[in-house]
Amino acid sequence: MSRTPLLDELGVDALRLIAFSADRLSLGEGDILFRQGEEADTGFVVVSGAISLTRRGGSTHLAGPGALIGELALLCDTRRPATAEAAERSEVYRIARSLFGRLLNEYPAVTAKLRARLAARMAQNAADLRAIESTLRGR
Repeated sequence: MSRTPLLDELGVDALRLIAFSADRLSLGEGDILFRQGEEADTGFVVVSGAISLTRRGGSTHLAGPGALIGELALLCDTRRPATAEAAERSEVYRIARSLFGRLLNEYPAVTAKLRARLAARMAQNAADLRAIESTLRGR
């Protein structure tokens, strides 16, 4: 998990808490982890294999070992933006929002790192939206 974005800056103790407290799931090829539109209250870290994330309309992304799927669900109520299906035999850790909240409470440094990372991502998203708006206005 130390190579997983969002979790990669956590200390050993915090990662150990996740590893011991999260559920480890084994998936066969074609097994559905979740479907687009479902309520989400957990995130998943791909331990091995590959998970195909498909949105209605056909866009697909393949998430391999170390990928964090559903990170927004660790922080707030949301719905799944895509369907997740095992592209091959895979193992994932299921991290409940309550476990992630405990992590944030017990490790304040984690909270500060998360806040900085989310602020940077929001700034990048805002810049991307401004670029899209500029392109659309130019048409």
